[in-house]
Amino acid sequence: MTTEVKVPDIGDFDNVPVVTVLVSVGDTIAEEDPIVELESDKATLEVPSSASGVVKEIMVSEGDKVSEGSVILILEGAASADAPKDAPKAEAPKEAAPAVAPAAAPAPASVTAKTDAGFGKVHASPSVRAYARRVEVDLAQVNGSGRKGRILREDIELALKAQTVPAAASGGGAQGGMGIPPIPVVDFSKFGPTEDVEMSRIKKLSGPALHRSWLNIPHVTHNDEADITDLDAYRKEMDTAAKEDGYRVTLLSFVVKASVSALKQHWEFNSSIHPDGDKLIKKDFYNIGFAADTPNGLMVPVIKDADRKGLVEISKELMTLSKAARDGELKSKDMQGATFTISSLGGIGGTSFTPIVNAPEVAILGLTRSKMAPVWNGTEFVPRLMQPLSLSYDHRAVDGALAARFTVTLKTLLGDMRKLMW
Repeated sequence: MTTEVKVPDIGDFDNVPVVTVLVSVGDTIAEEDPIVELESDKATLEVPSSASGVVKEIMVSEGDKVSEGSVILILEGAASADAPKDAPKAEAPKEAAPAVAPAAAPAPASVTAKTDAGFGKVHASPSVRAYARRVEVDLAQVNGSGRKGRILREDIELALKAQTVPAAASGGGAQGGMGIPPIPVVDFSKFGPTEDVEMSRIKKLSGPALHRSWLNIPHVTHNDEADITDLDAYRKEMDTAAKEDGYRVTLLSFVVKASVSALKQHWEFNSSIHPDGDKLIKKDFYNIGFAADTPNGLMVPVIKDADRKGLVEISKELMTLSKAARDGELKSKDMQGATFTISSLGGIGGTSFTPIVNAPEVAILGLTRSKMAPVWNGTEFVPRLMQPLSLSYDHRAVDGALAARFTVTLKTLLGDMRKLMW
């Protein structure tokens, strides 16, 4: 028996985009389990299943637009939700009781109570919930790394690993977690007028991820400057020609190109820390993320295979992805797979800052506004256009000497156009 699960009454909304599909073919789901997330212009809506069964076919994908009555998925064996009414399962414990020692009975009960305690409150797919029950992990105690804090299988595996760490190594604080005392709640209305302003969806999504990265990664920031006088003169020539073809050439295009060359020479910056903590995952592809300022907050589109693209192609892709970010048209695939990220504040200002590493990457490059400065050439001071560089890195994967070498490589490439074109 198969059953179609459709979009229920979602009010006055029509043609609402699907932002996340929460289940996979083969998953066993229960009635009211969340199956997709829809995003209206006012809120993100989580759609529950109207029946229980095994997912046979999923009829929508991320980015599709649906309305009330649209078929989301097809369930097989949907009648299983009524099984408890027909099957006298309540008598099973009576038959099994004589075979179980009385002293052993409380243990499974306590495990079940623990692992099921927060299941109804957490954000996880049915398959992940089933896995958590099987390995006896309390989902309420797991930090989700997926979209909107959704708990993934990898998060449970990390939680399992953490359970094997001796209590003494975790700090032993009575507060639990990182042992950080909470910020006290203050009633600011006692001091003057206040207003609660809802955060944008992007900030709600990025906030927990940034917090997780800051707490888990030992950040260090290395600051330096690159002489881009000659590069900027060439960039302006390219930009003048590019305007006639409908695109622009910015400094970021050159920094992307130079970063790829530097990553090839210092592969550790293009790696990730293995989940076991004892190895680095060396990546032989170069996907460069860049922070794009939008009306709703920062987004990080990704230039895929940047090592295979020239300055013109990179410039056009930067413009296309930036526009899509501003217009709210980026797809999830456009923001996945980055191996290194660049955050540029050059159009705004500043002299340096500490960008937060976008885990599981191990480094991020920050750019602030370039400025003319007197530079000693050995005989006299001459005016040069200097570009500040702020490189934040995960000290577990990269040490200070390597960070300094990477930055020297980068500034050398930006300072000599001939080397950048190699």
